[in-house]
Amino acid sequence: MTHPEWRPLLHVAPERGWVNDPNGLCFFRGRYHAFFQYTLNWRESDLRSWGHAVSDDLLTWEELPVALAPDIPEDRCGVYSGCAFVTEDGERMELYYTGNVVYDGPYDRIHEGREANEILDESADGRHFSKKRVLLRPEDYPADCTLHVRDPKVWEKDGEYWMVLGARNLDDHGQVLVYRSDDGISWKHHHTIRSLNPFGYMWECPNVVMLDDHEFLAVCPQGLDSEELRRHNMWQAGYFPVDGKIVEAETVDETLFREWDFGWDFYAPQVFVDGEGRTILIGWMGAFDSAWNSAPDDLEWCHCLTLPRELALGADGYLVQRPVHELDARRGTAGALGEESIALPDHLADIELAGIAGAGALVLDDVLSIALDGSLLTVSFADDAVGSGRTSRSVALPAEASSLRVIVDRSTVEIYLDGGRTVFSTRWFPEADRMTVASNIPCTTATAWNLV
Repeated sequence: MTHPEWRPLLHVAPERGWVNDPNGLCFFRGRYHAFFQYTLNWRESDLRSWGHAVSDDLLTWEELPVALAPDIPEDRCGVYSGCAFVTEDGERMELYYTGNVVYDGPYDRIHEGREANEILDESADGRHFSKKRVLLRPEDYPADCTLHVRDPKVWEKDGEYWMVLGARNLDDHGQVLVYRSDDGISWKHHHTIRSLNPFGYMWECPNVVMLDDHEFLAVCPQGLDSEELRRHNMWQAGYFPVDGKIVEAETVDETLFREWDFGWDFYAPQVFVDGEGRTILIGWMGAFDSAWNSAPDDLEWCHCLTLPRELALGADGYLVQRPVHELDARRGTAGALGEESIALPDHLADIELAGIAGAGALVLDDVLSIALDGSLLTVSFADDAVGSGRTSRSVALPAEASSLRVIVDRSTVEIYLDGGRTVFSTRWFPEADRMTVASNIPCTTATAWNLV
């Protein structure tokens, strides 16, 4: 493969520059909008703006000019993460984000030497944005917070506006601040959500999931210890079930925390509800870990976002993630899988195994192995160049897997077990011109479709 052929076709992936957190995900005036942390000249600068892409089907994305750039004193060191809120009449998109300010000098930038300002910008067409308004400054946060407060998520319920912010307190424990407003402009601290016991030193990127009268608080805890079969990355992304309503809850049980994705490349997901009423998650298909590389051989672009995933409530009370149904319409020619490799014309595939009845492995290009052995999943690379620093990782499954779905979009691989009960995302950089697939996993059916 040549380097341009590594660029995904069905994911948000700009032609140039660095991408990280998805921001401002929404359905507005008949189109999907995905904003994201973006740095065009990322090898020379880490100054973040908001990139912007739009889609009619969640799979074909049109890259637009940068939407929000650091151009006022309160965001001069970066337009950090935030959300979109579409007004009830559908006439206006409101973007809430954190403006980052870092002072020069010998500061720790935890207790002194920085600002985090919550800022609002608005649009009537989703492309042109009005004058920015600063809504919250450091003096508006509780006295027990450090200067690490960021990443607003805003929603409306029964005429009241609510906001959650990720925070780090003076004891270096993660927490979520809950604010209330009558108009989405003037905000007051309502209460703080903490874990029963300390759980990481900072909670980033808070999100709220409401499904079937169940509520979940999603956060990205920093500072958790890694374990043999979970929490492998430098920072984690997951969620807590909430006992009651988030607007009332003051604690969550950290022992119930569930990771969204166990792969090398997943962080900072954001959740939104689309025009069909689906609750959809998109994450950053990357990480800050330096042990693996997402731009080998000096690519001009680095990272992408995940496929959009529809969330549903699982039988065990936790959430399952499935690729949005629009992907099914992209299936082309089908081929039956077995131990002998079959070849697909491109690294674009939707692979599905049903009725799994034992141990075995699905292998791509004789390089990437997705192995099942009882209630254990092991993903491993036989070629250091293709894995670009990714080697082998095992994760525990809630039970022995009964189904497996693997989506390959050039340099991305997303693995869904048991209807999305367990998910694993990774980048890879294949060298073959065509993709080969083989499987010795005993199952009822095993099929590979090329994606068109």
